[in-house]
Amino acid sequence: MELVELTEEIVKSLVVDKDGVSVKEFPTEEENVILIQVMVDENDIGRVIGKNGRTANAIRTLVQASSALKDNKFVKIDIDKF
Repeated sequence: MELVELTEEIVKSLVVDKDGVSVKEFPTEEENVILIQVMVDENDIGRVIGKNGRTANAIRTLVQASSALKDNKFVKIDIDKF
């Protein structure tokens, strides 16, 4: 499973408005870095970030672990609201 698809599946399992989730990969200047931007509905941002950012950190950990198995690239995930 691709990193963007994995991130999207995880985020969609957390939110109420599944159609309000947008996950895209953006190029970076660094070769070994992948930037993934997650956009969610304003009402669901708290569910994705979690208390003290624990849910967001867990998402980053899962996606980073998946990357280590395939590409071994560093993954940056930005989470924002519409």
